[in-house]
Amino acid sequence: MEEKTFRDAYEVLQRHAETLRNQEEPNIDDLLDIVNESVDAYKVCKQRIDAVEKALEEALVSAGLEGASRGERAAPAPNENGGKGRPVPSRGFDDMDDDTPF
Repeated sequence: MEEKTFRDAYEVLQRHAETLRNQEEPNIDDLLDIVNESVDAYKVCKQRIDAVEKALEEALVSAGLEGASRGERAAPAPNENGGKGRPVPSRGFDDMDDDTPF
């Protein structure tokens, strides 16, 4: 596989997912190629994500925020009215919908 960037590999995954979703009859002749290319693309994406997570963890540790990248949350800062009233909802990844098509 020639894809070297996350973007290229992700596009391969998206293209193959769309192909598999839209075919009316399984094309068994192309399936092995699709699977092999998808596995290679997944490995590239996984490698890039792991590298970014590691760099982020190292940056947070050096900034003294070592627990932040593992989903641990610091104590909330008081809001404008001295901590009274409703807290601001979280904007973390836990609140996001997972709309990944595969």
